[in-house]
Amino acid sequence: MACELCDGPGGDLLWQDDVCRVVLVGDPQIPGFARVVVGRHAAELTDLDERECARVMRAVFAVEEALRAVLAPHKVNVASLGNVTPHVHWHVIPRWRDDPWFPDPIWAPPRRDAAPRALPDGAREQLARRIADGLAGP
Repeated sequence: MACELCDGPGGDLLWQDDVCRVVLVGDPQIPGFARVVVGRHAAELTDLDERECARVMRAVFAVEEALRAVLAPHKVNVASLGNVTPHVHWHVIPRWRDDPWFPDPIWAPPRRDAAPRALPDGAREQLARRIADGLAGP
């Protein structure tokens, strides 16, 4: 069976190592929406060994910290579902009170119309740098 996260990056690559990668999804309604994707095919967290699991969670935390520092969202949502794409990945989603879904999850029907947002100038590079800094070392 084909797996879109095995066959491609799953977004705009910001950082990667031998365990996982961080990508920007590129959703025009949610600038900074990122995914942490396990580098090998695994459907469940329990398919990962202890080192891999620790690295993935460290990456999730580094992405959340970077999003908060660079974009200052009102909230950050973190989710791992895998029902549609059964490959371990975490969604790290900056949220604003005026986004189309707030306070509901982004997978709910929108509550309001909202103009697309763009990442601020230089934000992509700042995010990549902060994530790399947060994941430097073992």
